[in-house]
Amino acid sequence: MSNAKLLYRNPWVWVPSLYLAEGLPYVVVMTVSVIMYKRLGISNTDIALYTSWLYLPWVIKPLWSPFVDMFRTKRLWIISMQFLVGVSLAGVALTIPTSHFFQYTLAVFWLMAFSSATHDISADGFYMLGLQQHEQAAFVGVRSTFYRIAMIMAQGGFVVLAGSLEQSTGGNIKLAWLITLFVLAALMLVLFVYHRFFLPYPASDCPAKRDATQTVFGEFLSIFAKFFKRKGIVSILAFLLLYRFAEAQLVKLVTPFLLDPVSKGGLGLTTSEVGVVYGTVGIIALTLGGLLGGYVISRQGLKFWLWPMVLIIHLPDLVFVYLSQVQPQNFLIVNIGVAVEQFGYGFGFTAYMMYMILISEGEHKTAHYAICTGIMALGMMLPGMFSGWLEDLIGYQHFFLWVILATVPGFLVALLVKVDPEFGRKKE
Repeated sequence: MSNAKLLYRNPWVWVPSLYLAEGLPYVVVMTVSVIMYKRLGISNTDIALYTSWLYLPWVIKPLWSPFVDMFRTKRLWIISMQFLVGVSLAGVALTIPTSHFFQYTLAVFWLMAFSSATHDISADGFYMLGLQQHEQAAFVGVRSTFYRIAMIMAQGGFVVLAGSLEQSTGGNIKLAWLITLFVLAALMLVLFVYHRFFLPYPASDCPAKRDATQTVFGEFLSIFAKFFKRKGIVSILAFLLLYRFAEAQLVKLVTPFLLDPVSKGGLGLTTSEVGVVYGTVGIIALTLGGLLGGYVISRQGLKFWLWPMVLIIHLPDLVFVYLSQVQPQNFLIVNIGVAVEQFGYGFGFTAYMMYMILISEGEHKTAHYAICTGIMALGMMLPGMFSGWLEDLIGYQHFFLWVILATVPGFLVALLVKVDPEFGRKKE
């Protein structure tokens, strides 16, 4: 089939699979790696510190997003990065049996993280190029849903697979995770081959035009300067960095807490049970919260729902205070608790996403949104880095009480936000 016939494809052919491919490596790097390292005997301090550093590629991706725009096509960037992610997953698997697996796997995870962050830039740009404006609006829920499905697959299904393999191999944890990562690598390479043939070739997918009077570095500076010269930039940065200050710490210690034995203050769940409770039930609740959040904002606007969302993202953190104090052994209670917290997070996070869209409006929308997501990642990385050390120092019971105290900055920065009452509301 000639390229001319592929200028347009039905979005159902490629949008779901593209965002499945976008979500899988991110979840593997950010969440599945935490579970894997916990099962392989790495301490909470080292897990939280070193896996938080893996956020860095998403923090600094605005620095090379203009290169993705200026050189080659988004389509080529997408399929190249998917191939690199697949190879990286195989690389992690191959380094697990080595004596210095922690250092080697972290190095390969770094390569995967940079590849995944670059894929995010190109995929989001390609989405806008490959769809007409009304299709972009119609498929925004589809892309979000398949990103969440990727989370369920990686954080749920593949973790359950690893847990089952741990049992079937007689407790050989390294072999179980080696096999699991090879399966993940195969899936990413299948997606690479699929998109090589089924992504369209939009006519507008070409290197961005450059200003002949400016150098590449000059264009860089101009784009960044316009963002940081925005009115109220201090308030904007404070909100982006601190709205999820508590959640950034909580998320790093949830899976270690679920996995650690009762004698160490945890709940003593198996790997497969964590795959069910946090990777499946939790993600479903997170998705439902996000869908409801998007719906209510479309009805009454972001300004109306901002404070309810601030409350609902933070107050359910009390669930982990209860779980750490009581340490219930009833699996249903644990599932309900995690579902409540994740639903609240999904619902409240919608306000954050809409605020990033709001402040990215105008010239250089794509680049400025990339800057927002970079600052968002920084806001998750820095608190996550010291969370493991803090938990090791004070224990789970006191750590989750600290998390509740850490919600205060999220409330304070919400006071600084200025939002047009009509923003986000669907026009009649």
